[in-house]
Amino acid sequence: MLEVRRLSKHFGGVRAVDQVDLTVRQGEIFGLIGPNGSGKSTIVNLIAGLMAPTSGTIAVEGRDVTTVAAHTRLALGVARTFQNIRLFGQLSVWQNLWVAENSARQKRAESRVRRWLGGDKADRARIGEMLAFSGLEKKRDDLAANLSFGEQRRLELARALAAEPKLLLLDEPAAGMNAEEILELDERIRKIRERGITVLLIEHHMELIMAITDRIAVLNFGQKIEEGTPAEVQANPKVRAAYLGTAAV
Repeated sequence: MLEVRRLSKHFGGVRAVDQVDLTVRQGEIFGLIGPNGSGKSTIVNLIAGLMAPTSGTIAVEGRDVTTVAAHTRLALGVARTFQNIRLFGQLSVWQNLWVAENSARQKRAESRVRRWLGGDKADRARIGEMLAFSGLEKKRDDLAANLSFGEQRRLELARALAAEPKLLLLDEPAAGMNAEEILELDERIRKIRERGITVLLIEHHMELIMAITDRIAVLNFGQKIEEGTPAEVQANPKVRAAYLGTAAV
């Protein structure tokens, strides 16, 4: 589904991402972890097309998208959420979902006005499905800005799904959530995979990522220092050192 080769992003003398290779297989949940500042979000921004790499290549389903614009990558099936919620606060819940669904498609401008005013049958069905998935049916006409933090997180995830992605990039979706909300998020991510969607997950909540991922890559100072199953990653001394430091003898 995703192949990243020798990917680098430099900001002046800072190598935020340095020669990283990643392969994410169709249908898996792939974790990307590392200490703060290790380059995780930069890699997601590069994959989504919000930044141009300094060097390296990015391919989705075998197609080189390294220089392809972000909106074109969305049309190809690459959607994402953000660490800092970026909803349209003054639009309703269903309007946020409508924007995502229609942004991923090539529809004539004159038909979009009609859909915006109420949606055609297919739009309403799809949005209704996303409202049910997120548990926001009763909030469909509420402004996104008036939702609770947890509800906004759920809407952000539902909005990404409304774009009908093949590859979903989740940037710290558990940030700010309580224990109950994290359990619900775990269940939702598993259901996303059941839909046939491949997931690349960045997360600091180790219990979640160790429980839900098939494989994990670990970054430190922009470089990949380990890749393997959750058990293999947890057992690696380099990973423990990156997170905890090296104990004095």
